[in-house]
Amino acid sequence: MPETALVYLSLGSNLGDRAANLDHAIAALAGAQLRVLRRSFIYETEPVDVVDQPWFLNLVVEAESPLAPLAPLTLLRELQAIERRMGRERTTPRGPRVIDLDILLYGAHVIASPELEIPHPRMASRRFVLVPLAELAPKLRHPSRGATILELLAATRDASRVNLWTPGRAPRGI
Repeated sequence: MPETALVYLSLGSNLGDRAANLDHAIAALAGAQLRVLRRSFIYETEPVDVVDQPWFLNLVVEAESPLAPLAPLTLLRELQAIERRMGRERTTPRGPRVIDLDILLYGAHVIASPELEIPHPRMASRRFVLVPLAELAPKLRHPSRGATILELLAATRDASRVNLWTPGRAPRGI
């Protein structure tokens, strides 16, 4: 059996049927050679950076991925292909999107290349990432900062709202 790495991905959507978009993306992860082990609850989150857009639904998944020298870069390309197939258009940086798939952590790897940074460079400053990640792995240590996810959450200056999502409740937005 090939060696695997534990991977954490952040998923977000603020266009169309946001919950269905998340479900569709999770189902598509099997085609990227990922085996989803667990997923967080879904959170409705206030946009950050570009605030004049609908609120997001976000969650984090924990998955296993084959461990190979180019596996993180291959995974990035697979995730981008899923985004394209689902209709993501990269027109406004950090703007509205049907789906957003980000690699947060890939085992204990630390990667800094023009194409890919792992751990995700903004994960420690984003409540919409830290809240669902803390739900799944509160004691997990950030590979380069050394702090646990709970410690990062307690230290973040991000004050944006992150609420447990209730299906059927009217969506928030602009």
